[in-house]
Amino acid sequence: MNNLGLGEIIDDLRRKIFEIKSELNQLGGPIQDMPELITSANLLRSNEYLIKVSEKQSELLSAYDQYSTALENMVNAIFDIQNDLKNLLKEQSKLISDEKSIKIQSVPKKRKPTTKNKPSKK
Repeated sequence: MNNLGLGEIIDDLRRKIFEIKSELNQLGGPIQDMPELITSANLLRSNEYLIKVSEKQSELLSAYDQYSTALENMVNAIFDIQNDLKNLLKEQSKLISDEKSIKIQSVPKKRKPTTKNKPSKK
């Protein structure tokens, strides 16, 4: 059961995803060209924005990848536990049925009481 810490990992990853989404939203929309700046300055500003957005989206994809991996591990652990429980139930029900059959075999059958005819007095 080394997977017990998966809940904490998933919670941390969920918080990380929320933070990255928040940072991405803070960047806002694409920067509009300013008429007073020359074209190259506008392109530089746009490029800087696109770089920041790309970095945040890469972080977000990485966090989602880690999150989905952690969820897969948790689901696998749950299926392992489910399988173990199913096997235990099978074993227990087999033991119960074996015990019942042993008890049934060991209990002697009751014989019908035979009535002896008393000799009649003559």
